[in-house]
Amino acid sequence: MASFPPRVNEKEIVRSRTIGELLAPAAPFDKKCGRENWTVAFAPDGSYFAWSQGHRTVKLVPWSQCLQNFLLHGTKNVTNSSSLRLPRQNSDGGQKNKPREHIIDCGDIVWSLAFGSSVPEKQSRCVNIEWHRFRFGQDQLLLATGLNNGRIKIWDVYTGKLLLNLVDHTEVVRDLTFAPDGSLILVSASRDKTLRVWDLKDDGNMMKVLRGHQNWVYSCAFSPDSSMLCSVGASKAVFLWNMDKYTMIRKLEGHHHDVVACDFSPDGALLATASYDTRVYIWDPHNGDILMEFGHLFPPPTPIFAGGANDRWVRSVSFSHDGLHIASLADDKMVRFWRIDEDYPVQVAPLSNGLCCAFSTDGSVLAAGTHDGSVYFWATPRQVSSLQHLCRMSIRRVMPTQEVQELPVPSKLLEFLSYRI
Repeated sequence: MASFPPRVNEKEIVRSRTIGELLAPAAPFDKKCGRENWTVAFAPDGSYFAWSQGHRTVKLVPWSQCLQNFLLHGTKNVTNSSSLRLPRQNSDGGQKNKPREHIIDCGDIVWSLAFGSSVPEKQSRCVNIEWHRFRFGQDQLLLATGLNNGRIKIWDVYTGKLLLNLVDHTEVVRDLTFAPDGSLILVSASRDKTLRVWDLKDDGNMMKVLRGHQNWVYSCAFSPDSSMLCSVGASKAVFLWNMDKYTMIRKLEGHHHDVVACDFSPDGALLATASYDTRVYIWDPHNGDILMEFGHLFPPPTPIFAGGANDRWVRSVSFSHDGLHIASLADDKMVRFWRIDEDYPVQVAPLSNGLCCAFSTDGSVLAAGTHDGSVYFWATPRQVSSLQHLCRMSIRRVMPTQEVQELPVPSKLLEFLSYRI
């Protein structure tokens, strides 16, 4: 079966340019199990890149120096090569905020990573300014790691030191996400069927348990204004939560198999979800409409055979910071870049055994992790956004769908400002 609709000639699709790769060191005794790179992450300010190398190890590298190494030494960057070793953190307190490489032993297999910053991307909703372990107003950059034993460890990115050890989950912590408002609120998704909300400004106090999933929870993501959380798992439903009241807003129905990944657009108006049904859906989270479907198998599998051939299962999805592109990673050994207004990929790249992907902070690079603990990087599609897209993003950052629809403006202008099916 073809990977793309028949009207698209696969040879005509642009291949993404390889930027570089970070290869995990050889495993002791060539152990295959435990080498998986389940998660990659970029710091909100673009200063660091982190990934799980497998076998308990997380690598933190300064992103700008990593890019420079790719330019100087070609695409390959073997992480245990002494010739490409980045400078490590020294004891000089005056150099604390200067990016340094760290290798962190987390004590167990790492399933999830998330950077958290005390510098808000927009005005913080946090009202409790009485910080304990973290002084209010201090520039904090943290790395949360979710482990196989259910623990969550919080690390100081600048020093590589362990700050907190959060113990409440009873199964694998499959995903982590920080609120983007600088409040250092962390949400964890676990195989124990729960999501837990942690307040890191209050020494990691667990504030709330979100229950509703009947099976494993695979992924979770905050909306850009931190007011909404999406969670997905081993079911066909997509869960949306109100993070002011910690209540479920609604379930989005439409997928035909387990939903494994989710991500909001930068204006919060769109939600991308990836499923083993070989599809990525783009939703309007405010009314539950499916606005776009990106298929990875043609013809798509029927609901009776929801998963289709499992070599087409979609593993990961990520929204670019331009709000116009998303990336998906599937078991058919392909990474695809899509536009939200086109139903076929605009760029593709080969990747075997891919597990996860994430865009860099400026959206110019996509990183993808694999079963062998390595990471591969590609240049992303760069296009000038249309006036319509810029206007939509500007207004949707501050107004949900219902408020836009009620604006006292001509209907043609409402259409211009709306994401439509």
